[in-house]
Amino acid sequence: MTALLQIDDLVVEFPGKGLFRRPFRALHGVSLSVEAGRTLGLVGESGSGKTTIGRAALGLAPVTSGSITFDGRDISHVSRRVRREISRDLQVVFQDPYGSLNPAMEIGEILAEPLIAQGASRRDALSRVGELLDRVHLPSDAADRLPREFSGGQRQRVAIARALALRPKLIVCDEAVSALDLSTQARVLDLLLEIQRDTDVGYLFISHDLDVVRHMSHDIAVLYRGDIVETGPARKVGDDPDHPYTRRLLLASPVIDPDKQKKRREAFQKLDPADFSVTT
Repeated sequence: MTALLQIDDLVVEFPGKGLFRRPFRALHGVSLSVEAGRTLGLVGESGSGKTTIGRAALGLAPVTSGSITFDGRDISHVSRRVRREISRDLQVVFQDPYGSLNPAMEIGEILAEPLIAQGASRRDALSRVGELLDRVHLPSDAADRLPREFSGGQRQRVAIARALALRPKLIVCDEAVSALDLSTQARVLDLLLEIQRDTDVGYLFISHDLDVVRHMSHDIAVLYRGDIVETGPARKVGDDPDHPYTRRLLLASPVIDPDKQKKRREAFQKLDPADFSVTT
């Protein structure tokens, strides 16, 4: 099957701070793919480069070398006009559900905005708003309310509805549930899975939490300091990882049983970061 999103040997560098500072290389030749209707989970600690991959795919980070192909089209270096065209099929859900919504706009206006920008009439846009609110299990009167009138989980549902507005083929979920409490996280994750089953949308799901990624993903790629150190089916990588760094991520996840948590902590402390070399 042809990949919906194909990334090959992606290198991303950012300018160094100061006149004579060398550029910072965030990604060192990363390759991965996402198929339609499937989820690739990207997991790693802060600074590993996982968000940079998502931002590069969205055109928000520079591509120094390598290529990014979306739906058979090279989008590594495209104009703003082309990016606007691509946005119909490639959307994003950010981490902060409040910061990503305009606090001065009613929810109905927020959801209608991308539709109108793509040429839909106001009547058609408002009709679609009702469908979107129903899709993410929010009441129809939510359209007349402001973002501040909702909880964090409800605001994230609004953000998901906005991402779905143009019926995209792929959504980049960048730490989409990390700002939510555990019970709200579970409901939002279940909603994302439900939407995928019903619409065949693909997800590039970015998170620092291996347990969350394992629950959401068909396949997992583990990043460490700009390199992929392990890839494979979610069950294998999430339950029985091969790489020491992936095992460290797994052991860092808390468990309810205090005895098991103690054993995890002891095993975590025994892992040597010097072993976290690239083994792809």
